[in-house]
Amino acid sequence: MIIGLSGRNGAGKGEVLAFLRSRSFYPHSLSDVIREELRRQELEETRERMIETGNAIRVSHGPGGLAALLAEKLVPDRNYVVDSIRHPAEVDVLRARASRFQLWWVDADESVRLERIRARGRGGDPETLAALRALEARELGSADPTAQQLLAVQEQADATVRNDATLAELHAQIQALLERSYFFERPSWDEYFMSIARVVASRSNCVKRKVAAVITRDRRIISTGYNGTPRGTLNCNEGGCPRCNGFAEGGTRLDECLCSHGEENAITQAAYHGVMVKGGTIYSTFSPCLMCTKMIINAGLDEVVYNVDYPLGEVSLNLLREAGVKVRKLSAGNA
Repeated sequence: MIIGLSGRNGAGKGEVLAFLRSRSFYPHSLSDVIREELRRQELEETRERMIETGNAIRVSHGPGGLAALLAEKLVPDRNYVVDSIRHPAEVDVLRARASRFQLWWVDADESVRLERIRARGRGGDPETLAALRALEARELGSADPTAQQLLAVQEQADATVRNDATLAELHAQIQALLERSYFFERPSWDEYFMSIARVVASRSNCVKRKVAAVITRDRRIISTGYNGTPRGTLNCNEGGCPRCNGFAEGGTRLDECLCSHGEENAITQAAYHGVMVKGGTIYSTFSPCLMCTKMIINAGLDEVVYNVDYPLGEVSLNLLREAGVKVRKLSAGNA
């Protein structure tokens, strides 16, 4: 889950971030991307220079450039809180990055914000309401599409956090938002095993097509296999298979192909290690060819789940059904 934070100066985004960090959210700030650029240029950090450098990054990398640079550091197995979102394109980048993204707008009365700004004592911060308003006029909106657009960001917010009162009240708001917005998106078993099959396929040494299969029993992987030349022989990508290296037309010169198929290797690897596959399910990135189909039937597998149709594969699918083997194709939406 990624929670993005935005709001006006002195609204208390740092307090929200600190609370989320204490709840195991990994903290990041788009301002840190700007600070890295200032350090690279050996420039002193000031508020004006931060604004100018942020705008320059948006010019060179696009309006969502700051978020795009940060997104490269994010991994899918963690919760994140991202501070200092100041352009709607940055929101778009982060929404695209995570299926569970929430933008929170943090706000407080103007007088409260000014008091906080004075208390933190940062150089270059406004000392009067007039100075605060003049500063925020640059940040709230601009005809320049690469400049800060805080009002446009506010319009995209999924929730507003008011921070005019005590820390306890702020924390209670955040806790309530978390409990309403947090949910799990776990892949189905089919998605889980097929995604593993795709990773297995990346080990293939075949130069024409990367295919892999995963055999499961009781929702437990018992064997995997990917296509390539037999054990102890020259790999296909090193010239080991004359048909593949000659990029033969589909369906031709099959008698010259030295590569074993993914389903074939998954079944034979199980046999090699003395693992029974009878009653199992085989997940394959492609529907099986006729040879692999016969092996699947005779090995006693109960079900074939595949992602993409194999050329000339209809005969194989019909044979599987005739033998009583269940056959399912995963659509693009659930695979």
